[in-house]
Amino acid sequence: MSIECKIGDRSPAADREVRKILCGTKTIAVVGISAKEERASHMVAKYLIGQGFKVIGVNPKFEEVLGAKCYPDLKSIPEHVDMVDIFRKPDAIAAVVDEAIEIGAGSVWMQLGLEDEEAAQKAKRAGLSVVMNKCTKIEHIRLCGTNL
Repeated sequence: MSIECKIGDRSPAADREVRKILCGTKTIAVVGISAKEERASHMVAKYLIGQGFKVIGVNPKFEEVLGAKCYPDLKSIPEHVDMVDIFRKPDAIAAVVDEAIEIGAGSVWMQLGLEDEEAAQKAKRAGLSVVMNKCTKIEHIRLCGTNL
C-alpha cells in the first residue's frame, strides 16, 4: 500500500503509516547529503546513523561523508535501499523519484519544504510510499522515540 503524507497531516492514520515506514526501514539513501556539519542533510544523516539506520550518502561532490562511501546517484548503490530521503532542490525531485522507482526502493521521503505532486503520484503508482514536506529526524523522534 502506498501512502502520501504532508506536514499538516498529523492524523492518527497518517502517523501510523509514517511510523510503519520508519519501523520497516533499515537502509536509507540520503540524496543531497553534505559534508558540512551545519547542513540539515548532514545533521539528519548523523542522527539516523545514531538510531541504527544504515545511511548511504548520495552526492557526486563527495567520496565519503560521515565515514561512509558516497555514491554519485542511486543507481550506483550496490545494495537494496529501503528509503530515499531527498535533500535536493524542488526541480531535481522528479529525477530522484524516477531513480528510486528504478532501483526498487520502498519509499520516497521529501524533506521539509519539498513537495512534488506529480512525482509523488508516479511513485505511488509504482508501489512506493511517499512522504512530503516532513523531516525524518523530527518524525522519528516524535513517533518512535530516540536512542540518544
